[in-house]
Amino acid sequence: MKIENAILNLSKGQLNTGKHMKNTDSVKGEVTMVKNISKPINLRKVHIDDPFWKSEMELVRNEVIPYQWKAINDEVEGAEPSYAMRNFKVAGKITARRKELGAAYKEVIWPTDVFRPVPEEGKELEDKFYGFLFQDTDFSKWIEAVGYSLTQHPDPELEKTADEAIDIVCAAQQENGYLDTYYIINDMSKIFTHLKDHHELYCLGHLTEGAVAYYEATGKDKLLNAARRFADYVYSRFGTEEGKIHGFPGHEISEMALVRLYEVTGDPKYLELSKYFIDARGQRPYYFDIEHPDEAKKHGDKEWYHYYQAHKPVREQDEAVGHAVRAVYLYSGMADVARLTGDEELYAACERLWDSAVNKKMYITGGIGSTNIGEAFTYNYDLPNDLAYTESCASVGLVFFARRMLQMNVDSKYANAMERALYNTVLAGMALDGKSFFYVNPLEVRPEACYRDERKNHVKPVRQKWFPCACCPPNIARLLSSVAAYAYTESDDTLFMHLYVGGTVEKEYENASVLWKIESDVLGSGKLRIVCEDVEEKAGADKEETIAVRVPDWCDSYDLNAGGCKHELKKGYEYITGVFKKGDVIEITFAKKVRIMEASSRVFEDHGKVAVTYGPFVYCIEEKDNGKDLHMVSVTTDAAKAKFEKTIIEGNEITKILLPGKREKEKAESLYSVYKEPEYEDVTLELIPYYTWANRGEGEMRVWINR
Repeated sequence: MKIENAILNLSKGQLNTGKHMKNTDSVKGEVTMVKNISKPINLRKVHIDDPFWKSEMELVRNEVIPYQWKAINDEVEGAEPSYAMRNFKVAGKITARRKELGAAYKEVIWPTDVFRPVPEEGKELEDKFYGFLFQDTDFSKWIEAVGYSLTQHPDPELEKTADEAIDIVCAAQQENGYLDTYYIINDMSKIFTHLKDHHELYCLGHLTEGAVAYYEATGKDKLLNAARRFADYVYSRFGTEEGKIHGFPGHEISEMALVRLYEVTGDPKYLELSKYFIDARGQRPYYFDIEHPDEAKKHGDKEWYHYYQAHKPVREQDEAVGHAVRAVYLYSGMADVARLTGDEELYAACERLWDSAVNKKMYITGGIGSTNIGEAFTYNYDLPNDLAYTESCASVGLVFFARRMLQMNVDSKYANAMERALYNTVLAGMALDGKSFFYVNPLEVRPEACYRDERKNHVKPVRQKWFPCACCPPNIARLLSSVAAYAYTESDDTLFMHLYVGGTVEKEYENASVLWKIESDVLGSGKLRIVCEDVEEKAGADKEETIAVRVPDWCDSYDLNAGGCKHELKKGYEYITGVFKKGDVIEITFAKKVRIMEASSRVFEDHGKVAVTYGPFVYCIEEKDNGKDLHMVSVTTDAAKAKFEKTIIEGNEITKILLPGKREKEKAESLYSVYKEPEYEDVTLELIPYYTWANRGEGEMRVWINR
């Protein structure tokens, strides 16, 4: 399979420095050929000391990873049991007995048509599977976060715990490589008979992601080899050849995970398998109809195939539909395969689906998937605030998709959306103390409605300790632990900075090794300082190196001092090029001010309302600061009147925004009355970053405020 490694051609820029207005035309360029422009930075080459992100990563290391280890071992008091590690132990014992007794082993058969078997109180059976049928992935996402954490902060005790957990997991693997405890425990004769809903290939995907991360962090390949054996077995069972299964995953993720396995091992069959899964999806006759003809009759209109993004071949899809997490996982895999195979048709589909998801179906907070029915996308501009689903995992997946698009087309439109999702919905999914989590991320909350309106049962006014379907907490942890891989990508001659994460980055250029020191106060003053800390020249020195820095969509102008280097603005990135010497400094200051935002007139839920942003952060009002009945307040549209105030929430210093507003006085108590002009009182509204809401107890919250 031909893999194209086209490198970005950088034009010569200008030598002048000074104030620059953003060229909005620069983000409209088109890629006419699929290019494998860049790859994520090796996390071992990055050391993060950014105050904001260092704090988040330390929170994950010190609180979230240990807490989640307890959770997957059913040791969190008051939380729903996971059963994840318990199931691996049970499966390990069964596997050992199978090996020991061989043909003499008498199989114990349990039903495989129960999505979430749970024990009766006090009657847990020793050899039975419990929990969701995809519960194995609780471990896989935990070990992935552990791997990323260890690259930044070696921890022998954590590594020892991880190694012991890996031993438990690998002990459950079958001799043919199969590794899914639901079927190992229940009935191995039924494997791959319910691809639509039984998540075996989803479990393969997460196991692979975790195995690669742990291998890259530690060099230990036990789990990686287990993932390879499972993938090899799947490869032997699936494909277009006669006698193979012609199906594909019901829940996507293996598509992108198999690409990671290909990239770390160099074995092309993993890329081939990923491409097969992508090519097979949506083809007729519909595989799920063949798999379950009774369900096909029941769902004769085929609308339910949209839920699985299997309603038509992926290259023909042009609208983001169905389960939002599955969708962006699929799109991420499509982007990976397009990048590595040069598939222009697949890339074009990725562009169309990106446009649909981000420009027509994304909340201002970077949340996607507006309905709880199917955790799914609905129709264009349908973005209700109080009913919003916007699963944390969906925004995590959007970040994955964005980074993969950036690897083919360095355009700030992808990084802008990535930043929006990361700094708002993803961060909001975890409490500031790292001990509770949101699955759902609404933009408007009234606690009474959460408890008394069944339509809003999915909305929680405070974060939860854990979830039976606990996909979101470990997903957040694995993303935050690996944020450097989204902040930076690289080609042979360019380091791309997509997010402003401070620290040091070792960059191997073709002609020199450069140690960059990134000093970021972008979240504060808007200043970014890039220092060439050290240079080790190679043979053929005096060739130029480039660092490309994104210009964010939340600033209208910026000051750039390129230290005499050439620079050129392309698609929202400043390409700064020169022969860098030790001590060279690049300085950029992004104009940072409060913005009063409005939604498209097509978003009827937000008509007559505004939202407030500052830098990458979306702000909101809470009952704690502004009292009840937030629907009765309105805010000025004059951003120049904004004032700032520091406050502490859960030990974190937060910048509040103060804006003049009005509160409508209550009228007659009768349900209906003759209209009278409302009376108002002047108030000062206090806004906090959206990601910090619900950290001070239960109360009302709004992002979109009456203007």
